[in-house]
Amino acid sequence: MSTRPLPTASVPAEIAVPAAPHRCFIVPPYLLAHLASLDDPRLRHARDAAARALESEHVFHSVRPGEPTTMLPPGVRPKASAPADPTSPNRFVSDAGGSETLPGRLVRSEGEPPVGDASVNEAYDGLGHTHALYWEVYSRASVDGAGLPLEATVHYGDAYDNAFWDGGRMVFGDGDGQVFSGFTGSLSVIGHELTHGVTQYTANLVYSGQSGALNESVSDVFGALVEQHSRGHDVTEASWLIGEGIFTDEVEGTALRSLKAPGTAYDDDVLGKDPQPAHMDDFVETDDDNGGVHINSGIPNRAFYLAAVGIGGNAWDRAGRIWYETLTTEIRATTDFRGFADATTAVASRLFGDSSTEADAVCSAWEAVGVTS
Repeated sequence: MSTRPLPTASVPAEIAVPAAPHRCFIVPPYLLAHLASLDDPRLRHARDAAARALESEHVFHSVRPGEPTTMLPPGVRPKASAPADPTSPNRFVSDAGGSETLPGRLVRSEGEPPVGDASVNEAYDGLGHTHALYWEVYSRASVDGAGLPLEATVHYGDAYDNAFWDGGRMVFGDGDGQVFSGFTGSLSVIGHELTHGVTQYTANLVYSGQSGALNESVSDVFGALVEQHSRGHDVTEASWLIGEGIFTDEVEGTALRSLKAPGTAYDDDVLGKDPQPAHMDDFVETDDDNGGVHINSGIPNRAFYLAAVGIGGNAWDRAGRIWYETLTTEIRATTDFRGFADATTAVASRLFGDSSTEADAVCSAWEAVGVTS
């Protein structure tokens, strides 16, 4: 296996094994570290924004197990013990107004009409599209399976270069305007982050090493499926990109990650080249990024893409069903790539038959990325 190093963050990332909700970010720390190290005076604003985001990420990763992650001031909204209708979304979008205080001022609740803020409306719609995939396809009522309210905060921080799931809500920055634009504009980002909530309530994959890379990969998979389901795109029509649209026009790149071709999402003079591997031969051994959770996720991402294309049709249907059943019923918190591969293969055989197209496609996909032989 390769031992290619990742850019080292100025604030070292911790390799943690959290037993409580973990704050998971869409932009990986190695990318922020690269931006924070730039010495081009024309990019000073982007450099400073990346440095602030990186520092915030370090603080968030230091949240202790059991420590509250979201402070909800009294009177913001009543906290219902159970939703009136768990089959429908129950959305609440707040505005942090450029501060880093959560949840911010409530600006749109379930059933209310659009407001004059595009970020608010994009977040509201994205929460709804994510709920629709999980309920309509997998009969899952919200991220916890029991109708948990879907909460989001927009306009977080000063030119904040990230979006994250904090264990209870989605939080979106507006970006620095030079490299990153607002994060609410990408539906795959919203689906990705809310899926961290689904993982939290099911397999609760440990956020380090291979289990952490699976945690990130599962979020990428269902982030892509949320977008495909909302657009009605089959496997041939789908972009298979995560974070499409969050870069400004100044960046030579289409997205943060590509499931179809890991390592090709961007190749930019400022950002560098997308470092994700697509095969175990190029697996990156590192202590940064919680053991490479955002980089090595390219390997299981590619496996899902190959399985979905091998099966054909709508990826959320059969391929997505196999991954969903595996996540929610078959694996442990410390499952590694091989364990996940074996589990998805077994689930495909159980659902569709040992000699089915689905089982063959899943088995072949894991072989193609070098996880199984």
